[in-house]
Amino acid sequence: MGIIERIKEIEAEMARTQKNKATEYHLGQLKAKIAKLRTQLLEPPKGSSGGGEGFEVTKYGHGRVALIGFPSVGKSTLLTMLTGTQSEAASYEFTTLTCIPGIIHYNDTKIQLLDLPGIIEGASEGKGRGRQVIAVSKSSDLVLMVLDASKSEGHRQILTRELEAVGLRLNQRPPQIYFKKKKTGGISFNSTLPLTHVDEKLCYQILHEYKIHNAEVLFREDATVDDLIDVIEGNRKYMKCVYVYNKIDVVGIDDVDKLARQPNSVVISCNLKLNLDRLLSRMWEEMGLVRVYTKPQGQQPDFSDPVVLSADRGGCTVEDFCNHIHRSLVKDVKYVLVWGTSARHYPQHCGLGHVLHDEDVVQIVKKKEKEEGGRGRFKSHTTGPARISDREKKAPLKT
Repeated sequence: MGIIERIKEIEAEMARTQKNKATEYHLGQLKAKIAKLRTQLLEPPKGSSGGGEGFEVTKYGHGRVALIGFPSVGKSTLLTMLTGTQSEAASYEFTTLTCIPGIIHYNDTKIQLLDLPGIIEGASEGKGRGRQVIAVSKSSDLVLMVLDASKSEGHRQILTRELEAVGLRLNQRPPQIYFKKKKTGGISFNSTLPLTHVDEKLCYQILHEYKIHNAEVLFREDATVDDLIDVIEGNRKYMKCVYVYNKIDVVGIDDVDKLARQPNSVVISCNLKLNLDRLLSRMWEEMGLVRVYTKPQGQQPDFSDPVVLSADRGGCTVEDFCNHIHRSLVKDVKYVLVWGTSARHYPQHCGLGHVLHDEDVVQIVKKKEKEEGGRGRFKSHTTGPARISDREKKAPLKT
């Protein structure tokens, strides 16, 4: 029996099992088995040199955004309108068969936008080259889920389910669970608050399913069984996602208003070029890019080419800013002068741990080279020779 058949068999058993206090341990074990099988499904086959032909393209710019959606929802048209890159668009499905990159120039930054082939139900099992599409989206900073406003809401649920099956968690934060494997000592289970979804016995059963018999587990929040399995697996990717409803020109104004009021949602129309500016600004907010301008000593700030930082790509502190310019610069920094919204007054003397905000201006002040041996008449070094025998002998006096 293959991995996919075993997953479907376990899912059928979970659907048959009644959910109550007596069956929660059994359901927890079944969830752990499914998670293990899905992890095996994503691994390349043994004996192969790689995962086959993929869609991966070289990272470029200050951020990466992936377009995910069903076929014929307008992904290629959206890429063409935002970047100017020509991506083939037609009235039939699966027009795009590979990954097509484009560059958005927005707020003095360059954002890479990837047009991916449409994915279908069952993509997490490999249907329609779904695994390659999802693998590329894992390497991006933001996911734009493009949906058809005239279709049912079930499309969004199907796509979310397919992405979660391969370890992508959309608009979620990592669970506050501390987990560490040990060599000896058994399993140590603790929590800082009362737990309603998981108890010690259920945690032991899930760990034994993974053949883990020595570990330390600490719950810092009232997490679920799925959260515990995610922490044990350790390969989950927590990403931000914006739901983009296209083709709003073919539905009524009441439906558009309802879609626009949903959380993390933007309504657009590529056909009539409606609300594309709002989409770009929402992408900018979600990616959290920070532009920092440099100011040489005694000169005006350079507003032409900013240093772009991000919390997802390294961090936004002064130390990250110095490392972005040059790795060896941090050792020479005495302090920095900061102008902008992160400073309490202008200019503010800051250290390496100061967190920078968007459009801050930074001037770096380096350490001065120390003079050896004091100053003035207290100088301890001399230009003369070190040994008496090396001194220049004076000519004898003439008599």
